[in-house]
Amino acid sequence: DIVSILLQKGGKAVGLSGVDSGLLRAKKIEKNGNDLGFVGEVTQVNSAIIETLIDNNFIPVISTVALGESGDNSKYNINADTAAAKIAVSLKAEKFVQLTNVPGVLRDINDPSSLIKRIEKTAIPSLIATGIISSGMIPKIECCMEAINGGVPRTHIIDGRVPHSLLIEMFSDRGIGTMIH
Repeated sequence: DIVSILLQKGGKAVGLSGVDSGLLRAKKIEKNGNDLGFVGEVTQVNSAIIETLIDNNFIPVISTVALGESGDNSKYNINADTAAAKIAVSLKAEKFVQLTNVPGVLRDINDPSSLIKRIEKTAIPSLIATGIISSGMIPKIECCMEAINGGVPRTHIIDGRVPHSLLIEMFSDRGIGTMIH
């Protein structure tokens, strides 16, 4: 449990759901005309809740279940990466970081040393077209693009398995993953 780990390490963590006080609102989505059940996409973020926690030195840990839009009390499962991007935009974040189990965007998926350190957002379509960005990396890149298009200046995809990866990416010149801007 992330909250427990943060508390054990001395952090002031608060676990909450996107349902709490309408933190996340969503609309139902379908894929290719197929009903996916209670799966939705975020349409609204009540950032005041998160800002209040941060202003009081709490670390919000948000599970990505959302209430339906106004008048719809259904609960929807939300993709965590897309919810995080929407939250970053809502908070007017300076950076959006996704932790994953690969070093970042690789020119050759079988060669960790082929890490692409920086990508201009305008290069994304050609990297997808040439297959450099493919399969599971595409949704992560789409979330980065959503954050950038929503006003977040820089996004990062880094390997969360590396000790202190977030600190290295944020506070060193060399970084550790891929920055998209």
